[in-house]
Amino acid sequence: MFIVRWVLGRIILFLNFVFTPKKRQRPLAEQAKVDEQTQGLQLYQYAACPFCVKVRRAIRRQGLNIVTVDAKQAEHQQMLVEEGGLAKVPCLRIDEAGETQWMYESSDIIDYLNKRFA
Repeated sequence: MFIVRWVLGRIILFLNFVFTPKKRQRPLAEQAKVDEQTQGLQLYQYAACPFCVKVRRAIRRQGLNIVTVDAKQAEHQQMLVEEGGLAKVPCLRIDEAGETQWMYESSDIIDYLNKRFA
């Protein structure tokens, strides 16, 4: 099963590379404002997870600079479980006004990003 997952993961990454969406172009002042708003966002993800790829593609289409965190690393996975409650990816960590919110579903994450930055 490991080999099948590994092969499928590499296929997903290759297709994502070949068909990378275009990045949204904004005026510099507007992009700086968006970059400032995205400083409180982190995406916990696995590189070859298809749902994580879906979210990363949406982030690229919007032209957002969101930090991605590899959840396979022990300290990041531990934080994901302790603070977020689940060891599930993709997960968007939203730090706003001193409060932290954890959003787990890829469709919910994409809807949130589209509503906030589109």
